[in-house]
Amino acid sequence: MNRSFKPSVTVAAVIERDGAFLLVEEETSDGLRLNQPAGHLEADESLVEAAVREVMEETAHAFHPSCLVGVYQWPRPQGDLTYLRFTFAGSAEALPGEHALDEGIVRFLWMDIDALRASVGRHRSPLVMQCVEDWRAGRRFPLDMIRHFDA
Repeated sequence: MNRSFKPSVTVAAVIERDGAFLLVEEETSDGLRLNQPAGHLEADESLVEAAVREVMEETAHAFHPSCLVGVYQWPRPQGDLTYLRFTFAGSAEALPGEHALDEGIVRFLWMDIDALRASVGRHRSPLVMQCVEDWRAGRRFPLDMIRHFDA
């Protein structure tokens, strides 16, 4: 048993509008990849706060989470890292004015389900499609199932 094991906690957002999903195209060591707006939980923030922040930083959209889609544990095939991803869903609207996107984010885009399925080879991880499919299957858990305790 590896007692020093610590998964990397991340958040992501599934945002659907008019049949299209908000995604980001980002630079990775494997080239340009597609992902939901997503990122790492930072110290002193709740999971919901992290999701709101990541959507704003990566897409210049204000995110309004309405539910939790799921919690996903994914050990990378390289064996070097395991992600523990909390995926939220909700609505979003573009922020007024010009906003720089996070470093590494090339652009945000809206993709319908057919385009998303056709681009699976460009997804950052298998979690991208799984989270969308779970959303489409009706997986929705109330936000109050997550309890955040301030220090």
